[in-house]
Amino acid sequence: MPWRLLIFMFVMPVLWIALHVYVDRRLVRGAALGVWGRRVGRAVIVTAAVMPIVAMSAGRLGLSPIEAQPLSMTGFFLFGLSSVVLVLLVAIDLGRLGLAGYGRARLAWWRPAVAASALGSPRDPGRRGFFGQVANLGVVGTASGVAGLGLVQIGRTPGVLEVEVPIANLPVAFEGFRIVQMTDIHVGPTIRGEYLERCVAACNELDADLVAVTGDLVDGFVDQLRDEVAPLGKLRGKHGTYFVTGNHEYYWDGLAWCAEVARLGLRVLDNTHVVIEKDGARLLLAGVTDVSAGQMVAEHASDPARACADAPACDVKILLAHQPRSVFAAASAGYDLQISGHTHGGQYFPMNLLVYLAQPYVSGLARHEDMWIYVSRGTGYWGPPTRIGAPPEITLLRLVRAQS
Repeated sequence: MPWRLLIFMFVMPVLWIALHVYVDRRLVRGAALGVWGRRVGRAVIVTAAVMPIVAMSAGRLGLSPIEAQPLSMTGFFLFGLSSVVLVLLVAIDLGRLGLAGYGRARLAWWRPAVAASALGSPRDPGRRGFFGQVANLGVVGTASGVAGLGLVQIGRTPGVLEVEVPIANLPVAFEGFRIVQMTDIHVGPTIRGEYLERCVAACNELDADLVAVTGDLVDGFVDQLRDEVAPLGKLRGKHGTYFVTGNHEYYWDGLAWCAEVARLGLRVLDNTHVVIEKDGARLLLAGVTDVSAGQMVAEHASDPARACADAPACDVKILLAHQPRSVFAAASAGYDLQISGHTHGGQYFPMNLLVYLAQPYVSGLARHEDMWIYVSRGTGYWGPPTRIGAPPEITLLRLVRAQS
């Protein structure tokens, strides 16, 4: 079993439960609740700690996605609710420490005698407890609002987001060339084939030149999700439909999923490329395996340079890469555009603030050295059935000649 998956399956649950001990201390043990209030609060926290672990394990315990759906939806909803509560509580506590430290330091600098007296004076426990209760109610209310609003929004078919990408010296033959991207659909415990079918229909209505699916298609094994993923075989593009792996494919047997996607008619670009010719001009479309794939399947180590090796001279070079982190190797290999996903645009507040710690680009079109990178917010979602401030998208990228 890959070490990353071992960490995810064993270390992360322990950390998750430990964080809920902190939530218990903040919201229950330190609150002015009666005996039954404490019991109910603690029961809710224990459920929120355990259910997400059960939901993430359901597919590996032999449950089919249909059997696991009520369990998974409940567990992942609580995962989203808890994660918002945790982040808000940590932010409040860090803010308190920062303000207290600043106040003491400022007082000690200007009026040391008063500071010494203040340190020895008792605080008003009633006043402190009242404001603590207000803060805790605000945390729970905000988290419930975020989780509830996000749950209402996740079932809608994603809108089409149109983006123009200016390419220097773009040949006339490829002016207006249209690429449709879907990514991070995460068909599995809470996203069914019906949702994927609606997304495929929306893509086909665009009648694009090519269609790219840039990873994290699934959360489950092939034998569990074969029927749910079958609508992918209906995708149509004038110059083909293409697929690259994301990190989640490798959690559920990446090689088997590559074979299944190829069986459905998409071309899997695993550090390989194709050349599209129009009126004497050439566009190279390359694809790499996920940047973390080599740690799980050695022969799938991601390599943007290898993906375009031995290609003829081309006017435009485009790379499909699941994670934005591939952009550094892509720039060195001379690509004009990288098309990525993975980040979900942060998916919901406040988790969208944390994704910047892991990825160089989070959403939208950006310039990196001499190339462009486009990062989609994703077409589905992972984990919590919640999206706030980062709506899902089907992306229509249109190549245009850059203005000199």
